[in-house]
Amino acid sequence: MHFEVMGQSIVIDTGPDFRMQMLREGIKKLDAVLFTHEHKDHTAGLDDIRPFNFYQQADIPIFGRKAVLEQLQREYAYIFNDKKYPGVPQVDCVEIDSQPFQINGLGITPLPVLHYKLPVLGFRIGNFSYITDANSIPNETYSLLEGSEILVLNALQKEPHISHFTLDQAIEQAKRIGAKKTYFTHISHRLGVHTEIEKELPEGVHLAFDGLKLQA
Repeated sequence: MHFEVMGQSIVIDTGPDFRMQMLREGIKKLDAVLFTHEHKDHTAGLDDIRPFNFYQQADIPIFGRKAVLEQLQREYAYIFNDKKYPGVPQVDCVEIDSQPFQINGLGITPLPVLHYKLPVLGFRIGNFSYITDANSIPNETYSLLEGSEILVLNALQKEPHISHFTLDQAIEQAKRIGAKKTYFTHISHRLGVHTEIEKELPEGVHLAFDGLKLQA
């Protein structure tokens, strides 16, 4: 997910199709990457930040929990070698936890959730809140979500799943959080046809899709 606010161009996670998405949307600048967790479908596109290094002539800060940064250092060891091969991605690792932090004056609030037993961070920027890969939201996180006007939340499928919200569970969460608009993401092909599922959703709740643009 890409967002622009206060002149900052920031991406949450670098999935396998990161390069295609950046090209499709014509994104010319990248100020930082926030990682929700260490699973490969959220980190596989990290290598493709190198064009931004080239054009900006600067390292890209990447923000993540300690376990996430350690996983990236194992999977992308060539990025972090003391003697780097020319042209590898240039990153600046910034460890975060559940405490709010800033990127060039932009305040960001982590939203701790659980992906089965794996700690995952969602993020809140202003009145926009983003949570992916979760099946449990701790009570303390609900207080951090209060007042959100736009919520993005995962809804994998209709059948029960060990580590993701089902459609019904996601609807329950959306009602509890009470954002004016909620968009479901991280959708499996098992959920059903977009136009049919949209008819089942309550007012103010929609399915997200590639290329969706929101203004908060």
